[in-house]
Amino acid sequence: MPLVVKNNMQAANTLNTLNKNEKDRAKSLNQVSSGMKINSAGDDPSGMSISERMRVQIRALDQDNQNTQNGNSMMKVAEGAVASTVEILRTLKEKCINAANDTNTDDDRATIQKEMDAMVDQINDNANIQYNGKILMSGTYNNQVSVPGGTQSSWANQAFEEGTNATAKRLSDYKDRNGNSLGILASDWMTVSYVKDGKTYEKTFRVGDFKLSQCFTNATGDFVPNPGGQDIEAYTGGTDLSYVGVDQYNREVQTADGKDAVCIRAFNGGVDHQIGGVTFRLTDSRGNIKKAQNNMLDKFQMTVRAQDPTPDNAMVFQIGTRSNQAVKVGFTDMHAKALGMMGSDSKAIQVTTRARANAAVNVIENAIGMCLDQQTVLGAAQARLQFTSSNIITASENTQNAESVIRDADMAKAMTDYTKSNILTQTAQAMLAQANQSSSGVLSLLQ
Repeated sequence: MPLVVKNNMQAANTLNTLNKNEKDRAKSLNQVSSGMKINSAGDDPSGMSISERMRVQIRALDQDNQNTQNGNSMMKVAEGAVASTVEILRTLKEKCINAANDTNTDDDRATIQKEMDAMVDQINDNANIQYNGKILMSGTYNNQVSVPGGTQSSWANQAFEEGTNATAKRLSDYKDRNGNSLGILASDWMTVSYVKDGKTYEKTFRVGDFKLSQCFTNATGDFVPNPGGQDIEAYTGGTDLSYVGVDQYNREVQTADGKDAVCIRAFNGGVDHQIGGVTFRLTDSRGNIKKAQNNMLDKFQMTVRAQDPTPDNAMVFQIGTRSNQAVKVGFTDMHAKALGMMGSDSKAIQVTTRARANAAVNVIENAIGMCLDQQTVLGAAQARLQFTSSNIITASENTQNAESVIRDADMAKAMTDYTKSNILTQTAQAMLAQANQSSSGVLSLLQ
């Protein structure tokens, strides 16, 4: 190899090696200090892009989980208010049954009425429960009610023989589910009582050859408890007796098993026209209560509750990383008026007489049914949000694990690479010094 001084190729090659080793050492040092093998797009462009998308996904999932926890907290507050209302209604039913007992004087019933007034007022306080400034159970956040005029409170009774039509069959011809006659006689007396707008209406008439629907029609005026007009009607969904009302979305409601039922409902829709409860009392010509028949007549169960028309204002909880991935929960009106417990004049249902107390019992039963239905909705929402939270946590963990595989550095390998690069850098520095000295031999030739 010729001896030259202008271009020291040994030094140049050693310098290039030194620079390469220095870059490798710097890269390894960056990985060890940050804990990541990708610190910039230049390290791994595609890996960096995938990793950043995963980081966005992880943060969105973590926020989703926070949303579900906040939503669950709101559900618990609302459910607590409804549970308190159910407890009050249990006490109110006890008071009504007490007031229906003739061992009480009118003064006793007046005292019971005062207790009931206070508890009904507490139901309104429960409905005004708040979470983060939002009044939950006032109907403000209800699901859509698209029926013009509002839904009509409806009841169905499946204790009677299939094919029993309230508008076509006489009461004296009614049979049970097995086809046995109920023993309602033309000479018996029927008392119909119901509560509307906090007031109790009652009418007694001889059964004769009348039909159930005629208990409420104003054809003669003799069978309408309310002198102001008809409040209740018999309902049949066309020719199919299994239809028992119209729900808030203007769809016909059918019995759970699809079998026939006798259905009655409020004549008009909305909370102001709702019927709190209907009670039938059958006695024979001597005034004796016919218990077996009354038991059958008392099996009317609420199928549709009265609600005023409202837009869709239900609560929506965002639980997904994409738009419209949400859980929707409606909070119905739990005020005493909406439950049929109070009139528009803020007067609670009355138990000041035995007849009123008996009518109030079914009103409270219906109110309990409404509350339990709402409690079920809230409980189901809580359970769903809990499952959603668990799923989100798992998804976040798995996504984070996948992101770690792409971006996190293997610290043992990174430290090994750093040690190797550090030794090679020091070696190259020493060899560069030697290479720089190789050309100094030329000076001896020039002396």
